[in-house]
Amino acid sequence: MPRSPARKVHQGGISLVGLLFWGVVVAFVGVVAAKTVPTVIEYFTIKRVVNRIVVSNPSTVPAVRAEFDRAKQVEYGIESIAAGDLVVTKENDKLKISFAYDKQIELFGPVFLLIKYEGQSN
Repeated sequence: MPRSPARKVHQGGISLVGLLFWGVVVAFVGVVAAKTVPTVIEYFTIKRVVNRIVVSNPSTVPAVRAEFDRAKQVEYGIESIAAGDLVVTKENDKLKISFAYDKQIELFGPVFLLIKYEGQSN
Protein backbone atom coordinates (compact mmCIF):
# COMPACT_ATOMS: atom_id res chain seq x y z
CA MET A 1 0.00 0.00 0.00
CA PRO A 2 1.59 3.32 -1.03
CA ARG A 3 2.11 6.06 1.52
CA SER A 4 -0.02 9.13 1.39
CA PRO A 5 1.76 12.42 0.67
CA ALA A 6 0.33 13.94 3.87
CA ARG A 7 2.45 11.63 6.13
CA LYS A 8 6.15 12.41 5.98
CA VAL A 9 8.65 10.34 7.87
CA HIS A 10 11.71 12.21 9.13
CA GLN A 11 14.95 10.34 9.37
CA GLY A 12 17.07 10.96 12.42
CA GLY A 13 20.84 10.98 12.48
CA ILE A 14 23.92 13.12 12.57
CA SER A 15 24.97 15.49 9.82
CA LEU A 16 28.46 15.78 8.40
CA VAL A 17 29.01 19.09 10.20
CA GLY A 18 27.89 17.53 13.48
CA LEU A 19 30.19 14.58 12.92
CA LEU A 20 33.15 16.89 12.25
CA PHE A 21 32.36 18.98 15.33
CA TRP A 22 32.23 15.96 17.63
CA GLY A 23 35.35 14.52 15.99
CA VAL A 24 37.28 17.71 16.82
CA VAL A 25 35.96 17.72 20.41
CA VAL A 26 36.90 14.06 20.97
CA ALA A 27 40.36 14.60 19.41
CA PHE A 28 41.01 17.63 21.64
CA VAL A 29 39.95 15.77 24.79
CA GLY A 30 42.14 12.84 23.73
CA VAL A 31 45.21 15.06 23.26
CA VAL A 32 44.70 16.77 26.62
CA ALA A 33 44.23 13.41 28.36
CA ALA A 34 47.29 11.91 26.68
CA LYS A 35 49.44 14.81 27.88
CA THR A 36 48.06 15.04 31.44
CA VAL A 37 47.84 11.36 32.43
CA PRO A 38 51.65 10.99 32.78
CA THR A 39 51.74 13.94 35.20
CA VAL A 40 48.98 12.39 37.32
CA ILE A 41 50.91 9.10 37.39
CA GLU A 42 54.03 11.02 38.48
CA TYR A 43 52.06 12.67 41.32
CA PHE A 44 50.85 9.33 42.65
CA THR A 45 54.38 7.92 42.37
CA ILE A 46 55.73 10.81 44.46
CA LYS A 47 52.94 10.31 47.00
CA ARG A 48 53.71 6.58 47.23
CA VAL A 49 57.44 7.27 47.73
CA VAL A 50 56.73 9.88 50.43
CA ASN A 51 54.43 7.46 52.28
CA ARG A 52 57.07 4.74 52.07
CA ILE A 53 59.66 7.12 53.55
CA VAL A 54 57.33 8.02 56.44
CA VAL A 55 56.81 4.33 57.24
CA SER A 56 60.59 3.78 57.43
CA ASN A 57 60.71 6.72 59.93
CA PRO A 58 64.13 8.29 59.28
CA SER A 59 65.50 10.28 62.21
CA THR A 60 66.69 13.49 60.50
CA VAL A 61 65.64 15.78 57.66
CA PRO A 62 68.83 15.03 55.66
CA ALA A 63 68.03 11.31 56.01
CA VAL A 64 64.55 11.93 54.58
CA ARG A 65 66.02 13.86 51.64
CA ALA A 66 68.69 11.19 51.02
CA GLU A 67 66.05 8.45 51.03
CA PHE A 68 63.94 10.45 48.56
CA ASP A 69 66.98 10.86 46.28
CA ARG A 70 67.59 7.10 46.38
CA ALA A 71 63.93 6.42 45.56
CA LYS A 72 64.09 8.98 42.75
CA GLN A 73 66.97 7.06 41.16
CA VAL A 74 64.86 3.90 41.16
CA GLU A 75 61.56 5.54 40.15
CA TYR A 76 62.46 7.09 36.80
CA GLY A 77 59.04 8.74 36.55
CA ILE A 78 59.87 11.41 39.14
CA GLU A 79 61.22 14.50 37.38
CA SER A 80 59.19 17.45 38.63
CA ILE A 81 60.36 17.58 42.23
CA ALA A 82 63.69 17.33 44.05
CA ALA A 83 64.50 16.27 47.59
CA GLY A 84 65.01 19.92 48.54
CA ASP A 85 61.36 20.66 47.67
CA LEU A 86 60.05 18.39 50.43
CA VAL A 87 58.76 20.05 53.61
CA VAL A 88 59.52 17.78 56.55
CA THR A 89 57.79 18.37 59.90
CA LYS A 90 56.89 16.44 63.02
CA GLU A 91 53.38 16.46 64.45
CA ASN A 92 52.84 14.65 67.77
CA ASP A 93 56.11 12.73 67.28
CA LYS A 94 54.91 11.58 63.87
CA LEU A 95 56.84 12.45 60.73
CA LYS A 96 54.93 14.46 58.09
CA ILE A 97 56.25 15.12 54.60
CA SER A 98 54.47 17.53 52.29
CA PHE A 99 55.24 18.73 48.79
CA ALA A 100 53.86 21.08 46.16
CA TYR A 101 54.87 21.76 42.57
CA ASP A 102 53.50 23.13 39.31
CA LYS A 103 53.47 21.23 36.05
CA GLN A 104 53.21 23.16 32.81
CA ILE A 105 52.07 21.16 29.78
CA GLU A 106 52.30 22.52 26.24
CA LEU A 107 49.10 21.74 24.36
CA PHE A 108 49.68 23.42 21.01
CA GLY A 109 51.37 26.63 19.89
CA PRO A 110 51.28 29.24 22.63
CA VAL A 111 48.63 27.37 24.66
CA PHE A 112 49.77 25.74 27.90
CA LEU A 113 47.96 23.92 30.68
CA LEU A 114 49.14 24.62 34.24
CA ILE A 115 48.41 21.99 36.89
CA LYS A 116 49.24 22.64 40.54
CA TYR A 117 49.97 19.48 42.49
CA GLU A 118 50.30 19.29 46.25
CA GLY A 119 50.21 16.42 48.68
CA GLN A 120 51.38 15.11 52.00
CA SER A 121 52.09 11.82 53.67
CA ASN A 122 49.30 9.89 55.34
